[in-house]
Amino acid sequence: MQVTTHTSTQELHRESPFDRLRATRLDLTRQSAVALAAGSILALHIADDAFLQPEPGTSAVDHLPGGLVQLAALGVAAVAYRRGRAGVQATIALVVGLLALVIGAASGGYETITVGPSGDDFTGLLVLPAGLALIGVGIATLWQSRKLNDRRRWRYTRRMLIAVASVVVAYATIAPLGFSYIITHVMRQTVPAANLGAAHENVSFRTSDGLELQGWYVPSKNGAAVIAFPGRSGSQAHARMLASHGYGVLLFDRRGEGRSEGDSNLLGWGADKDILAAIEFLKARPDVDPARIGGIGLSVGGELMLQAAAETDELAAVVSEGAGTRQFSEQLEEFHGWERALNAPGFLFVTAGTAVFSSTAPPPNLTDVAPKIKQPLFVIWAPNGGNIEHMSKEYYRLASSSSKQIWAMPTAKHVGGIRDQPKEYERRVVGFFDDTLLAG
Repeated sequence: MQVTTHTSTQELHRESPFDRLRATRLDLTRQSAVALAAGSILALHIADDAFLQPEPGTSAVDHLPGGLVQLAALGVAAVAYRRGRAGVQATIALVVGLLALVIGAASGGYETITVGPSGDDFTGLLVLPAGLALIGVGIATLWQSRKLNDRRRWRYTRRMLIAVASVVVAYATIAPLGFSYIITHVMRQTVPAANLGAAHENVSFRTSDGLELQGWYVPSKNGAAVIAFPGRSGSQAHARMLASHGYGVLLFDRRGEGRSEGDSNLLGWGADKDILAAIEFLKARPDVDPARIGGIGLSVGGELMLQAAAETDELAAVVSEGAGTRQFSEQLEEFHGWERALNAPGFLFVTAGTAVFSSTAPPPNLTDVAPKIKQPLFVIWAPNGGNIEHMSKEYYRLASSSSKQIWAMPTAKHVGGIRDQPKEYERRVVGFFDDTLLAG
């Protein structure tokens, strides 16, 4: 008897497990190609930013440590991606993709919007679609590799736990690293209109590490001069106040800002050299007595004025308003108990990222240098200013100056004392400089 086997058209075209596996592998191969191409674009921009088109006043050598570390980290990620399983590949693609979006926005997008693209901004703009591509690859890989052969309850519990862990990791690592990239690549690139209440000169001077800084100087009428730091925007009200009392006032773009050369660093790492160069500039002015040079620093400027005062006695009097912290060891001293444990990883990644992205070592701990401050010191801080300034009290306590005072302004915003109580602020600050720079 002859047995005839009938195979339907549907059975012939039914997809076998092997076919599904082969299709999945083909998709993953395509995704790998997209991921590696996007990573190559990111590597190109890192090299462009660090070595090919560095900021004016800097060279490839200045960025050698940070640039090599970034490229090495990207290379390790690429190798791990090629050898890793789907979960590892998705994680790497998502992490690098998110950081790439930050890098592209900070390196290319910010200056394109504010002053127009130039230099490495063009490769920075290319990083934006590369970052989106990496995120897309990561999401697609997660979707294709999801497990469907276990119990539904455990499946969704596992996914929820993975999602929570991802948020925690992103908060502790990705966000701090992204923040550190922003603060080392984004700074005001425009110069505001001058509103100083007095005639001023356009001036420039050089730092000890060879950067040209540009700013404004209101000549002195009483033989004394004050450095208002940082920048030419937020310090103009203070400049008007001091100039109206006859003081010479120097405002200038710190390194990496406005018309000044150098790399950006919103935490002010290395900008103590800017203040020391400003002192040398004022010492050479015929209208200024070299023994009557003071400084007023706001926020990060307050921290840098404290550091500069510890480094030189040529700064005869210092006002520090809104000083906080700028690196890991200082930030640890702000908190105690569970708050320290919760914030420590983020602080560590911000400091490490800032060091890598700026190729600059962290500045000294201000609690270590504050005891070296011997000149008259006036500390102003806002307990409820919305920005942590509580370390100002500690810097004041540690300063060894025999003539120091502190003023807490509970109703003021961060560095908003001159707006909160303008008359009392003027009386106290000008009175402090009168007593220290003009008396005798």
